[in-house]
Amino acid sequence: MLALIHALGPVFVVLLLGVVLKRLAFPAHDFWPQLERLVYFFLFPAMLVTRLALADFSGLAVSRVLLAVFLLLLVMTGITLLLKRLISREGAEFTSVYQGGLRFNTYVALATSAELFGSLGLALAAVIMALMIPLLNLLCVLVFAVYGGEQKSDLRSTFLAVVKNPLILACVVGILLNLTGIGLPGWSQPVMEILARAALPLGLLAVGVALNLSALRSAGGPLVFSSLLKLLLMPLLAMGMSQLLGLSTQEQAVLVLFAAMPTATSAYILARQLGGDAPLMAAIITAQTLAAMLTLPLMLYLNQLWFS
Repeated sequence: MLALIHALGPVFVVLLLGVVLKRLAFPAHDFWPQLERLVYFFLFPAMLVTRLALADFSGLAVSRVLLAVFLLLLVMTGITLLLKRLISREGAEFTSVYQGGLRFNTYVALATSAELFGSLGLALAAVIMALMIPLLNLLCVLVFAVYGGEQKSDLRSTFLAVVKNPLILACVVGILLNLTGIGLPGWSQPVMEILARAALPLGLLAVGVALNLSALRSAGGPLVFSSLLKLLLMPLLAMGMSQLLGLSTQEQAVLVLFAAMPTATSAYILARQLGGDAPLMAAIITAQTLAAMLTLPLMLYLNQLWFS
């Protein structure tokens, strides 16, 4: 447990540094949105292409990992829908609880995968993301279509947004470079490695800046339900799913890591666009990110005990 805390500590210290820099308004308020665009559209895709293009997947059960991701999201969706009356009677509020219960923070997931499991962990994380991102977006759009507010989701535009998602495109490019044997020839590898090294610290700072501590004042039952679903139930289900499908130690560890992630900051944007409860979503994002500093090492430690 202490080893996990020691490994994950620097990740959350950098994240909290982002909170401090936001409070200090340094270097400027309008700097951070532009930095996040740089990370999301350029640096993170560069890192994913690099890790996937050079990864050795020969010893990994990729198909079983993807099956575990698929089943995990469907089971979590079913449980959340069954508990809807207990969680919330308001449709817009429920959509934010659903997003908070299933979505994951990409920046924190990749940073912790790299810190704990190195290059192979990052490659496994990229494989999981290649299915998790589009499937989660599809499920969220369907939930908004049924339970959303006045603004109804546009399936076509959302599908196009997923197809053009830079992280998905980067995963596809990296896998193609790997499968074709092209890899990263010549100077492309050292150049991409330099860009990849910049992605994680800048991404974590951006997560810290995006936290909205004032939103916690409106916290209530839906926030608690959403956090219990995401930070406790989902990783426990991932452990059971890993054992059921016979995943290797590293495969199940990365899957549990993703399941135990706090929800994505991008969920707030989706809540605003598609008629969700945006203030509640902001509170869920902030509360889960802070709570994950305790729950994430706990879930990974339980996972070690389970499979030891």
